[in-house]
Amino acid sequence: MQRRSFLKAVAAAAPAAGLQTFLVTQARSQTPASPPPSSLHVLGAGEDRFGHPHSLGFSSILFKVPTSETAGGLFVMEHTHLLQGGPPLHLHLNQEEWFYVMEGEVAFQVGEQRLQLHAGESVLAPRRVPHTFSSVGATPSRLLIAFCPAGKMEQYFRDAENAKESAGDAEFMRRYEMELVGPSSF
Repeated sequence: MQRRSFLKAVAAAAPAAGLQTFLVTQARSQTPASPPPSSLHVLGAGEDRFGHPHSLGFSSILFKVPTSETAGGLFVMEHTHLLQGGPPLHLHLNQEEWFYVMEGEVAFQVGEQRLQLHAGESVLAPRRVPHTFSSVGATPSRLLIAFCPAGKMEQYFRDAENAKESAGDAEFMRRYEMELVGPSSF
């Protein structure tokens, strides 16, 4: 099965519970072997793997599965307190980006399609397909987002937090294998 077909099948069929373990297993099977982590890392609700949340201004970001723990195969983060607004319309050159709405209502544009998803629903933005999103409900939303393979996405969020004013600039995004397409449609 081709990677893109596989990821679409996962997004459509895999339940949220256990998804993290399933995706990590699949990512590891597609990347060179790495030494096993020295210990099991369990994170509670509202916890970041490194002990502190990150922010780009429109949400708080918690790193759940860092790139280093999957040999670069996967990066998972949680957007909490997602407000209206969001990233500009952009695409990833080498990553699929999977979104799972945990709370609230979130509008997405993926390619030419516009969707409004609610808790329990998900969408996959394939690599090289422009996409953006924004919370649109009366209360902040919460999203789980997975990048496969991880690429430079974890580093993008680390660096963007310290350069919020340029995080959405074309030149800045290009360093992390993304292309700015235009402003958010929301």
